[in-house]
Amino acid sequence: MRLSLNQRVAILLHEGTIGTHGKTGLAILRYSEAPIVAVIDRECAGKSLQELTGIKRDVPIVASLAATLEYQPEVLVIGIAPAGGAVPDDYWLEIKDALEAGMSLVNGLHTPMASIPELNALLKPGQLIWDVRKEPANISVASGMARTLPCRRVLTVGTDMAIGKMSTSLELHWASKLRGWRSKFLATGQTGVMLEGDGVALDAVRVDFAAGAVEQIVMRYGKNYDILHIEGQGSLLHPGSTATLPLIRGSQPTQLILVHRAGQVHVRNHPHVIIPPLPEVIRLYETVANAGGAFGSVSVVGIALNTAHLDESAAQESIAQTIAETGLPCTDVVRFDANVLLDAVMNNYVL
Repeated sequence: MRLSLNQRVAILLHEGTIGTHGKTGLAILRYSEAPIVAVIDRECAGKSLQELTGIKRDVPIVASLAATLEYQPEVLVIGIAPAGGAVPDDYWLEIKDALEAGMSLVNGLHTPMASIPELNALLKPGQLIWDVRKEPANISVASGMARTLPCRRVLTVGTDMAIGKMSTSLELHWASKLRGWRSKFLATGQTGVMLEGDGVALDAVRVDFAAGAVEQIVMRYGKNYDILHIEGQGSLLHPGSTATLPLIRGSQPTQLILVHRAGQVHVRNHPHVIIPPLPEVIRLYETVANAGGAFGSVSVVGIALNTAHLDESAAQESIAQTIAETGLPCTDVVRFDANVLLDAVMNNYVL
């Protein structure tokens, strides 16, 4: 399943439009081709989405599910991604109101909803509940087979969670397609799966099979595409992250793109976990990737710098400083475009 391109979507995003947990909803607003008719956020109701987020989409922000009904939504997407993936208590009433109004539900949280009898009782013919975070069928432990594929496999890695790894992979994917490459974006988180319609929600997979689940999808597509852009998850620097190493082992990347938020000096919410200078982070990722790929050569070939919190002049200055610090190509792929990094990918390829 994926977000249908002909169904009207409302996004449940209380305290997420300008908060720290709204990355799912904001990514759907930025990248989905589905008609999005309303954002539900009591904190920002009546304000301009574009002024708050910079996303060039004219979508009203309303205070409640009831207020969306004049826009005739057919699907409600839960747009937050809080730590732990639990449903906030105040979301349940809105979810039930949506189902009673005849809407289908897209749920990217860890709490499964399709199996809740109270919610199922509200469904009418044609309605459904899509729980995105599900373990794929028939997975096994990884074997390193992705390294035998002839395609480029570009994995985004980061200095923290929620800094733009999915956006970077998507922008690189679209830039690759514009150049005529047979390119595929491989989603590994709930938002990417919603957008792409397939992939693996990696944090729903048992840890022993996580690398194998990545390997499975890479092997499925690797023989039919020139380049796979593999959505990164988590960070080797984050004390609560478990997804980055399975991604490296399962995808056997040919290149890495490091994603970093300009000026960030410690892991968010963990001020005692300092982000080292970027050259040290690069060495860390290359060392781990080399080992995880049976000691093959894997390099970080560019830096995707998240400058959303800076004005354009400060963003350009930060990019220039990062280039000087690392000696690598660097840009903000959302603010500008991904071509500088795609050039680096194309020019640094070792099978």
